[in-house]
Amino acid sequence: MIHRFCLIILFCFGNPYATLLSQTNYFVSVNGKDSGDGSIRSPFKSITKALEKARCNKKGTVTVYLREGKYILTHPLVFTPADGGVRKQLILRAYPDEKVILSSGIQQKLDWQPHTNGIMKATLPHPFIMDMLLVNGNIRPMARFPNFESTAIRFNGTSADATSPQRTKKWKNPAGGYLHAMHSHDWGDFHFRITGIEQPTGKLKLEGGWQNNRQSGLHPKNQMVENIFEELDASGEWYYSPQESMLYYYPVCGEDINKAIFETPQLKHLIEFRGNSSSPVRNIIIQDIELTQTVRTFMEQYEPLLRSDWRIYRGAALLLEGTENCIIKNCHIHHVGGNALMFSNYNQNSSVSGCHFSEIGASAICFVGNPSAVRSPSFEYSKAVPISELDSIPGALNNDFPTNCMAYDNLIHHIGLFEKQTAGIELSMCHCITVSHNSIYHTPRAGINISEGTWGGHIIEYNDVFDTVMETGDHGAFNSWGRDRFWRSSYREMSQLVTNNPELVLADAASATIIRNNRFRCDRGWDIDLDDGSSNYYIYNNLCLNGGIKLREGFHRTVENNIMINCTFHPHVWFKNSGDVFVRNIVMEPYRPIGISHWGTEIDYNLFTDSIAYTTARKNGTDKHSIVCPITFHNPAKGNFKIDQIAQISSLCGFRNFEMDRFGVISPQLQALTQRPSFPYPSVLQGKTEASAIFEWSGLSLKNLETLGERSATGMDSERGVYVISA
Repeated sequence: MIHRFCLIILFCFGNPYATLLSQTNYFVSVNGKDSGDGSIRSPFKSITKALEKARCNKKGTVTVYLREGKYILTHPLVFTPADGGVRKQLILRAYPDEKVILSSGIQQKLDWQPHTNGIMKATLPHPFIMDMLLVNGNIRPMARFPNFESTAIRFNGTSADATSPQRTKKWKNPAGGYLHAMHSHDWGDFHFRITGIEQPTGKLKLEGGWQNNRQSGLHPKNQMVENIFEELDASGEWYYSPQESMLYYYPVCGEDINKAIFETPQLKHLIEFRGNSSSPVRNIIIQDIELTQTVRTFMEQYEPLLRSDWRIYRGAALLLEGTENCIIKNCHIHHVGGNALMFSNYNQNSSVSGCHFSEIGASAICFVGNPSAVRSPSFEYSKAVPISELDSIPGALNNDFPTNCMAYDNLIHHIGLFEKQTAGIELSMCHCITVSHNSIYHTPRAGINISEGTWGGHIIEYNDVFDTVMETGDHGAFNSWGRDRFWRSSYREMSQLVTNNPELVLADAASATIIRNNRFRCDRGWDIDLDDGSSNYYIYNNLCLNGGIKLREGFHRTVENNIMINCTFHPHVWFKNSGDVFVRNIVMEPYRPIGISHWGTEIDYNLFTDSIAYTTARKNGTDKHSIVCPITFHNPAKGNFKIDQIAQISSLCGFRNFEMDRFGVISPQLQALTQRPSFPYPSVLQGKTEASAIFEWSGLSLKNLETLGERSATGMDSERGVYVISA
């Protein structure tokens, strides 16, 4: 599938100059005139004028070339079924070798005057949306407490005193400010708009908190407030007073504000594809364009992604809804306030490739279907449709969801600037999505996330995912949930259900999801985290550099031929007859089971580099044919973890080396920009660490609660307290 896709791209776009000479072309220039004829000598000024002209062509290929410059949009560009078609292809692209920017950021002409304490002020003569301020292309923080710290873990700084009465009583008029808070268990975040303040208590009046689907309360310490005038006390901060139409700004040291460029985004979306399954937008390509500056969307209407932890705003800087064979190619999307790119509801055979996503307010790429296509949907963690009322027919009710789409060769980093329940690539209520050769790093939560099992069939391959879960907890570089129609939050109910109705297990996850040939590193969670009910996965040939592989209470997962450097396998809460298989893997630490009484179909033929880990596994009754064997790697310092003794190892346990040089982006221009993870020194080549001590007391086996797995299993908010292993 990958090779066929690449051939199509090369055939269509391999020679832009040939395209320029052989097709119907219209041209747009920031110096053009809409009274022109759209030729290269008399270009249009507005993109909408060119698209209107292009719409008159009913067949063939029509290309709208944008000449170099920045195009400020006052309304989103909207593509409809009238723009493309079965016999027509429309291409919107930059003219070859010219830089084209689409933005909603309005450059402000400001007459600065001194205020007090180094703060400057300027009147805005017209009403503007003042949600984000960029100075010389950099996002500046609103007046906030605590002050912005680039190295702080969450929200660039949090404090338990953010909403203390001692502080809020000093605020004259906080209405219009925001409270941002982490989830009590670090499962994402919440956002509130401040509507007022109660006197004399100083308690804030709030609206919001609908952004997270696990309503377990706010973290008492990890909170931040912004857009409060009295908190304007640090360089780079700003505050806008709508009553005065006044912008207040605290300049950065050495900054000449009279020469600096101040811009304020005005739109939520820059480009929209608006079709549906009965009347789709077809055969449109967006290519070689830079898209930037949209407003933040964390206070927009959010919807739950079934029973996952997610709620989401169904929108993005570039929104595709109801498309077929539409392509986003070689674009740079950056400094946007919400999601960057979303395939919403019906999308078939559409793709994004060769794109660079950076400085993204929420998620980079989302494939999100319509809940109307889900049979017996549930939308809250602990709630489910009773078995007697459950629709037991496998698959979807309709086709209003993304299918056979692709995210290929994209560079994604520094996302989740404002929202933390986000991902580099998000999949929900979709089918057969290929996620291949993407480099994803510096994310607050997962690099790649699958919200539930509907409807599987995805291929996750050759991705390089690291520096993830940087602001949250209990998660992975790859994360999934499987809280499908069969799943219940009660272990007892689940055990009874899968005994009496085993056919329901794969009613939603009908097609297997394949995770292969990826490199994952998560220093604050698991490398691969299959959480609650995630079922029907085949996981092989992955290099896990820190967190290992976790499988929690799902079914029919095969984990084979993976390498876990300095880490291990985490089976959590398995059910009888789970069908799980863990074979021919390289394991460097003892398994870390939580709540396991049934060890699946087969746990065997693995290679342990540590005799204690092997002995512990054998005591569980697993790994009858597994081996303990010293190994060395080709060049671990450079990321090559192929085993030197592969002939011997293969004959003993069947493990095979796999490729180590094809992870991440493949296009030269993106490879030149991307980073790589740090590579751990394998513990097999150095001294061993001692296992945690286990104590016996009054019939209990106890140990200090100190691992992420133990925290996840017990629901603790941190690694603290005592963990009861058995009674």
